[in-house]
Amino acid sequence: MKRRMLMVSAAALAALPARAQAYPSKPIRLVVPYQAGQGTDVAARLIAEPLGKALGQQVFVDNRPGAGGNIGTEAAAHAPADGYTLLMGTVATQTMNEFLYPSTGYDSEKDFAPIILVGMLPMVISANPDFPAKTIPELIAAARAQPDRINIALPSTTARIVLELLKARTGAPLFGVPYKASATAMTETMGGQVPLIIDTATATRGHVQAGKLKPLAITTQKSSELLPGVKSVAEQGVDGFEVTAWNALYAPRGTPKEVVDRLNVEVAKILAMPDIRQRLLQLGFEPTSSTPEQLAAYEKQERAKWGPLIKAAGLKAD
Repeated sequence: MKRRMLMVSAAALAALPARAQAYPSKPIRLVVPYQAGQGTDVAARLIAEPLGKALGQQVFVDNRPGAGGNIGTEAAAHAPADGYTLLMGTVATQTMNEFLYPSTGYDSEKDFAPIILVGMLPMVISANPDFPAKTIPELIAAARAQPDRINIALPSTTARIVLELLKARTGAPLFGVPYKASATAMTETMGGQVPLIIDTATATRGHVQAGKLKPLAITTQKSSELLPGVKSVAEQGVDGFEVTAWNALYAPRGTPKEVVDRLNVEVAKILAMPDIRQRLLQLGFEPTSSTPEQLAAYEKQERAKWGPLIKAAGLKAD
């Protein structure tokens, strides 16, 4: 009888769910819903290696680009909620795409458990060096002199939002040209095929430093150490103008709270490391941090901010 009871107990132990085992007990997949080399991918890879060391398991990046980030985000949303699939989400995937696409394949609020805000990515309005305007007021004047004749490259959802907000606040009749890839948009702007571009500081900084692009403004509320000497749109007379892209870490909804909390603690430690902070700043990120609850509240504020603007402008996914 005792032997049989021991056998039953062993079987019961073997049947215990994975969450009862020490987490993590196998590699973790970090889904990036964009191409390798893009800003979100760079941030994810910087965090993945030290996070893997802290957890004692490999954290590998899985790039799933397409549909403005929806393909990878949908894949992460419907993965098992066991802590072994994470998502590096963005302002677009979590707060904008639901207003742009007839269906994203996921509900950003209901399908994800927020973990931590990772970094802010200011956007930059830049021009080919030969473009006459050097400031936002000069750009507005040029656009008004040639309504819908001045093209501006838009390689992301957030870039489209920057343009729509600029047009709404200033009446500048600029003509947006959508691009599927930042690299292509950058190449054509630097080559003169398109005179202007809106992209992240991550994508822009190196070209500015090389003299291949001329920055007109940054989209933070005030100027940033990421681009010294470049005034913000707000500082150039467009009061209250601010659009900042961001990255944040998520897990599928239902992931055990103890797993979410541990990931929050470990990533917060990584973001506080001086070398990680410096590397992120060099790449154009402003490292930040949050609790899961703070990220959820921030995401809700962003959704309420961008939803009405997207609807009012009648924006749809290309």
